[in-house]
Amino acid sequence: MNVLTDNFSTYGEGFLGTLELTVYASLLALVLGFVMASFRVAPVGSLRIFGTAWVTVLRNTPLTLLFFAVLLGLPRFGLVLPFKVFAVLALGCYTSAFICEALRSGINTVPRGQGEAARSLGMSFAQTLSLVVLPQAFRSVIPPVGSTLIALAKNSAIAGAFSVTELLGTYKTINELGYNIVWTFVWIAVGYLIITLAISALFHVLERMWGVAR
Repeated sequence: MNVLTDNFSTYGEGFLGTLELTVYASLLALVLGFVMASFRVAPVGSLRIFGTAWVTVLRNTPLTLLFFAVLLGLPRFGLVLPFKVFAVLALGCYTSAFICEALRSGINTVPRGQGEAARSLGMSFAQTLSLVVLPQAFRSVIPPVGSTLIALAKNSAIAGAFSVTELLGTYKTINELGYNIVWTFVWIAVGYLIITLAISALFHVLERMWGVAR
């Protein structure tokens, strides 16, 4: 226990850093995922192409490479932001591709007649999607979206290699102080477990409230 008690402030700072990355990147991923899923089913061809390209590129790009592109590439074009903001952008954009596909699969489960009925009542595409299709699709995509956000929380560990304060990076400081490396990683794992179990519990509640009975 002395590894934890003697370095509680270090662990706490890393835990809060990972928590911030997870929350902000999750919000960004959900917003972008919703937008890209809308693009992928839009009646406008250019939007479908853009949405498809977004998903294809990001899903097939290693996350570490995306971190290099964002944290080291964007400043060369004059965009200088704190590294934590760049890390949120990298994590959020990467995860949005998977959120998009989860939402699109949910949209495909909604009977086509629902959309046709909405259009026959004079609803626009945006109204049909937001008021009729997505509320039904959301019920079936709660589990995969939850799993994707849990993966995001674990992927945030990559940010530590780019001078961003997060939980995994605390091992360097604690190891330099001569503490047992095994117990150092045990308490890091406990921190990630707390975050992932909290996300899992949240989506379990959402699934019980609105999920589709199987």
